[in-house]
Amino acid sequence: MRIGTAALITLRPIEEKDSGPIRDMLENSGAFTAEEIKTAFELIDCYLRDPDQKDYDVRTSIDAEGRVVGYFCVGPTPLTRSTFDLYWIAVNPSNLGRGIGTLLLRHAEDLVVNRGGRLLLAETSSRTGYDRSRSFYRKNSYSEVARIRDYYDTGDDLLIYGKYLSSTGI
Repeated sequence: MRIGTAALITLRPIEEKDSGPIRDMLENSGAFTAEEIKTAFELIDCYLRDPDQKDYDVRTSIDAEGRVVGYFCVGPTPLTRSTFDLYWIAVNPSNLGRGIGTLLLRHAEDLVVNRGGRLLLAETSSRTGYDRSRSFYRKNSYSEVARIRDYYDTGDDLLIYGKYLSSTGI
C-alpha cells in the first residue's frame, strides 16, 4: 500500500513479536508517559491473549524490511450502536512525515465501517506534547467535538475528535 510519499508497508493484525518494537516506538516518541504506555499494552495484551474478544482490534504496519513502523487499536464504544473509539495510533518517530499515520488512520476507518461503525472518536490531551496529534486529526477531517477542561490535570484538557464515516458529517 502506498499513500503519497508513504513507504510501501503491510498492515496486519498484531503479533506477539511486535510488542517490543511497539514499546520502543512509544517510549522513543517522547509523547507518552509510562502510565499511558502501560495502558496501551493492557489493550494489546487483551487482544493477543484472547482472539475471541471483540473489544479491540490491533493492527501493525510493517515496512519492506519487516520492521514495525506503526500501529493502531480501535474498538466499539460500549453501550453504543455504531460508535467506535480509536484508542491508539502511533508511528515510529523515524518514520514521521511519510504518510504512514494517514495510511493507518484510513485503514482503521475502513475497518470500523466494515464492522458497522459510522462514527470514530479519538481522545487526546491539550498538553503541548500532543500538538502534532491534534494537527494530525484536523488534517484528516476530524473535528473537535468535545473538551473537558482540567480533565487529566489542572491545565490539561481532554479533547475528543470525531469523524462520521457515513454520509453525515460533523
